Amino acid sequence: MKKIIVTGANGQLGRAINKIMAGEYEFINTDIAVPDIIELDITDIKRVIDFVNEVKPYAIINCAAHTAVDACETDIDNAYRINAIGPRNLSIAAAEARAKLVHISTDYVFDGQGMIPYKEFDPTGPAGVYGATKLAGENFVKEFARDYFIIRTAWLYGDGKNFVKTMLRLAETNEKVRVVSDQAGTPTSTAELARAIAWLLPTANYGLFHGTCEGYCSWADFAEEIFHVYGLKTSVERISSAEFNTVAKRPAFSILHNYMLELCGGYRFADWRDALREFKNEVPK
Repeated sequence: MKKIIVTGANGQLGRAINKIMAGEYEFINTDIAVPDIIELDITDIKRVIDFVNEVKPYAIINCAAHTAVDACETDIDNAYRINAIGPRNLSIAAAEARAKLVHISTDYVFDGQGMIPYKEFDPTGPAGVYGATKLAGENFVKEFARDYFIIRTAWLYGDGKNFVKTMLRLAETNEKVRVVSDQAGTPTSTAELARAIAWLLPTANYGLFHGTCEGYCSWADFAEEIFHVYGLKTSVERISSAEFNTVAKRPAFSILHNYMLELCGGYRFADWRDALREFKNEVPK
């Protein structure tokens, strides 16, 4: 059975990959300071190369990232180490081992001022440190990896801490929840993203892809749909981004067009509402 190294395996996407692709590959799961998972610091080039050479994987799926968007604004060096140097190291090791590399990126590489869903060919322009470090990671993958898939996703949720779980927790003690209504994007389940990875991985469709569920909404719309799907009576008070002050600027427009997937075989994600219903049935509250 072909071996796949998964970095950040204890995160939401890492867990989904192990579940969705179970039986197809032998997963070598790695993370940082997680019991029963192999320790791998992707910022350590020697450790990464030695580990990849030892495993001799068919592919590496990089789910590791510094995703605390606000913290990145002050934890700049560490954000670049994890989000840029880490992918560089994995790219170098993958190229030496002739392994495929799947690297997960983000909508934050765009400035969020668009009016039409972003295609893979549109110019980037991150507005904050998180987006800048993730874009640097993309560029390193393009420079050093040989057979790679870069997949930009957005508004990701799965088995772990996420917006869906936060809304359900708030609904336990609140009749009304205040949610931003002037940011648009596409909620995307980790299960749907893992299926797209499983579809791409055996192919030679290398390059840059957008990977989100179909459709779009605001965070307030998303919250209302969560409460509807879970049968909760909690209502949503719509507020502006200015009323919900954060350290890092959030993109006002985060809708991605999965254009490359359309061009390379016509793969389609599920609608975001259908993916949410599947999530409710599959992942415990």
